[in-house]
Amino acid sequence: MRQTVNVTINGRLYQEEAEPRLLLPHFLREVVGLTGTHIGCVIGECGACTILLDGKLVKSCLLFAVQVNGREITTIEGLATDGSLHPVQEAFVERYGFQCGYCTPGMVLATYSLLSENPDPSEEEIRRALAGNLCMCTGYIQIIESVKEAAKRLRQL
Repeated sequence: MRQTVNVTINGRLYQEEAEPRLLLPHFLREVVGLTGTHIGCVIGECGACTILLDGKLVKSCLLFAVQVNGREITTIEGLATDGSLHPVQEAFVERYGFQCGYCTPGMVLATYSLLSENPDPSEEEIRRALAGNLCMCTGYIQIIESVKEAAKRLRQL
């Protein structure tokens, strides 16, 4: 039996039907059409599905769509404003903080969350904040440099 899900995603209210067992990343991608949230392990280990739920970093694969009824979500698409990348996104592009790009949305949102709470993190704090997001392609050096660059850009705003 399908249920109505009323959820605000990236500032826009959506009212959509969903099966009670539909995982949130599938809802975001297939029902709403926001494909930036990737589906990886589906057990909360890789972080490819990372989103902000009511401002907190969560792995969307651990939630059913019906569980977000009445809540607010920010996906990777929600960071850009008026066609301009967010400074965190710009820093990842400038510092090549990606390779295949599959983990990038989760890494960017984890970075955004970290820098919202700690505008000048140490490398150890950066590594700890990104520990829930796995990258199979890089050695993390460029990702760490991207986070440092993003922090610098945000402090200059």
